[in-house]
Amino acid sequence: MMSYNTKNHREQGGDRIIIQGELVIAEGGKLLFNEHQLKPAAFQEASTATTVADAVADLNTLIAKLKAAGLMASE
Repeated sequence: MMSYNTKNHREQGGDRIIIQGELVIAEGGKLLFNEHQLKPAAFQEASTATTVADAVADLNTLIAKLKAAGLMASE
C-alpha cells in the first residue's frame, strides 16, 4: 500500500488549512482578512531623515501605505 502526504491540506474537521508549500493568488484572485482585501503595500524608500520631524513624516507615510494595503487596521 502506498501512502501520500501532501504539503497543503485541510485538517480533519475542515477548520484549519495547512500551507507548507506555496500559495499562489492568480490574476484576478483576492486574499481577504475579515472582509478586507490584503495586497502588497506601496514601495517605501528607506528614510534619510536627519531630524525627528522628518523621521515622523517618513513613519507616517509608511503607516498610511500599510493601511491602504489592508495590512494595518485603520481603527
